[in-house]
Amino acid sequence: MKNNRLITIVVALLSLVGIVLFLTTLGVNEDDKAAMSDAVSPLVTYSLVLLGLTAGVTVLASILSLFKNPAALKKALLGLLGMGVLLVVSYILSADGQVIDANEKVIAAAGSSVSKNTSTGIWLSVILILIAGGFFVWDLLKGLVKS
Repeated sequence: MKNNRLITIVVALLSLVGIVLFLTTLGVNEDDKAAMSDAVSPLVTYSLVLLGLTAGVTVLASILSLFKNPAALKKALLGLLGMGVLLVVSYILSADGQVIDANEKVIAAAGSSVSKNTSTGIWLSVILILIAGGFFVWDLLKGLVKS
């Protein structure tokens, strides 16, 4: 019960700070870009800090939860191993030719790591889409056979 009250107080304080920072932006003239930037900057920084803290707490809680449950840890490690295998396969399939944008401008030269990594990401996406599509079709067929 004390934890819930403490969490409520912390959330209320964080919300109050956010509201105050937001209200400071309302009093600034929209035409004065420097003043607007000075008023918005603390709000953006506060938002980024809250986002980082939230992500950090979430990841930490997730990792602690995994260590408390060995079966879930085993599943997570198998999932990471599977993704690692798919990443290696994608890297092997990827080309390292030059990357050109829509205006025929060279973004990455042939043989560069940017080109190889971009191609690896594309191949990984294609492989994951094929796997997801296969599971979708399998589930669809299973549903048709049951009925």
